[in-house]
Amino acid sequence: MEKDIPGIRDVSIVLCGEAGQGIQTVEFLMASLLKISRYNFFSTKEYMSRVRGGSNSTEIRVSTDTVNAFVERIDILFPFTAQALEHVRWRLSGKTLIIGDKDLLAPGGKEPAVKIYHVPFNSMAKEVGGEIYSNVIAVGIIAGILGIDAEISNNFIGRYFERKGVEAAKNNSTALGKGYEIGHRISDEGTFKATIEMHPEIDNQIVMNGAEAVGFGALCGGCNFISAYPMTPSTGILTFLAEKSLEYDIIAEQAEDEIAAINMAIGAWYAGGRGMVCTAGGGFALMTEGVSLAGMLEIPVVISVGQRPAPATGLPTRTEQGDLEMVLYAGHGEFPRVIFAPGTIEDCISLTRMAFNLADKYQIPVFILSDQYIMDSYYNFQAPDISDIKIEHQYIKTDKDYVRYTITDSGISPRGIPGYGEGMVVVDSDEHDFRGHITEDYNLRTAMVNKRLKKMHQIELEAIPPELTGGKECGYLVVCWGSTYHIAREAIKRLGRNDISLLHFNQVYPLHTDTADYFRGARNTIIVENNATSQFSRILRASTGISIDKKILQYNGLPFSVEHLTESLKAEIEQEVYPHGR
Repeated sequence: MEKDIPGIRDVSIVLCGEAGQGIQTVEFLMASLLKISRYNFFSTKEYMSRVRGGSNSTEIRVSTDTVNAFVERIDILFPFTAQALEHVRWRLSGKTLIIGDKDLLAPGGKEPAVKIYHVPFNSMAKEVGGEIYSNVIAVGIIAGILGIDAEISNNFIGRYFERKGVEAAKNNSTALGKGYEIGHRISDEGTFKATIEMHPEIDNQIVMNGAEAVGFGALCGGCNFISAYPMTPSTGILTFLAEKSLEYDIIAEQAEDEIAAINMAIGAWYAGGRGMVCTAGGGFALMTEGVSLAGMLEIPVVISVGQRPAPATGLPTRTEQGDLEMVLYAGHGEFPRVIFAPGTIEDCISLTRMAFNLADKYQIPVFILSDQYIMDSYYNFQAPDISDIKIEHQYIKTDKDYVRYTITDSGISPRGIPGYGEGMVVVDSDEHDFRGHITEDYNLRTAMVNKRLKKMHQIELEAIPPELTGGKECGYLVVCWGSTYHIAREAIKRLGRNDISLLHFNQVYPLHTDTADYFRGARNTIIVENNATSQFSRILRASTGISIDKKILQYNGLPFSVEHLTESLKAEIEQEVYPHGR
């Protein structure tokens, strides 16, 4: 190993092994320990669609500066199986420190293909009390390398495992100590030297993943009903709200299928509740008739769709941005909707909260369109100010002459709920008259369609503008939406050019009325999307008439890495400067 390596201020640590080996436990423990120790960190995972076996990996990125994006680079690798080395080989370099058991990674005394810092995890764990303690040894090694205070680490591990009994807490503390000694030695001998600065303000920050943030945003939006059929990557939303159900008086229903789930949520709103569903693309495909039902009844509903590669089951545990057009056009007929696409975990909170109020105000479906990458990623961030939260209920107390679908200038009719007032609240999935009764009158049909569509004008006026980083007058305008935000920001920063601006959309439909203005000062436009056909560029063109010059697309099931996007942007820029090569 190299000696006297200068202190590294941004460390990418990857743990890789089979499903069932507890890699997610290490991620959770390290996330908690890094937060307690006031370190900036980011973590994300990629995993196979199986309960046991295969190769899964988790990246934990620790930095002096704020970090929020996936990098290919691996500085320290913990491979817990021989297959793990092959799984991440494309991310290794000569500088990667590989910490593992040589007997496991190169059985039979063969010389391993890579240099390994030998740590006999299983035999050490058995000395403590069983192989189950291997993971906590790894936690200790990481803590030792990073210089996390030993007492803080030990106290945290003791508190965490005390619920499993005195012996378990004691054994885990012993395992942590064994690992810490190894990590401290690695640092002291110069094998790997990290100099990560702590930040006192992190004490007041919070840590969530995207699924928890959507759930928290739903709480802030007054959600009191969630129905879902579990489906990766959105199951965490249902789990989060189910865990909070007693504290916040929420009904959390695991439905028998997705059709039942969306109909339940619509029924909850009809009865005066605030309901949502969470699903993935395949599950949402089953919900589309329910989306149309909400459109016809003019009943609010909030729908969280976590994207993953398709068609059909596709890669069910991977990430993609391939469902945008499906969500935009889902449901038969023409009726208004809003689609948010959070770019940050903070956005997951604020946009979900906003979704409930918009759905209630305009009596429409509102979508939270995320993906596996953001749903399963964690980082530390400043807690949002929720002191001024207002649950904006829009329903009225009806009188005996109440008419559900009164024509108004805005297209929004007063929404009553059954039992609140004297009026009868009639709704029907067929076209209906002003009171909600079935009709086949041609003129009424036209009037009702116009009434529903009239809402779009005001919805467009309330659309969130895209976020511009850099100037409107620029050589290159990089356009992205949803979860690519932090990756694109860091890639552009690495390029170090002052002629590149970033335009990020976290509302993808309808677009803000001034959207076209952001493009007028750009000499070249480049869009970044995690799909094969650049779906958002088609929406941009349909809405604004703007055609994107160049497209950087990825659809292998992985998120963009900062390195890949940096090189792709550089190549597109150089292609324009040197169209025939250097």
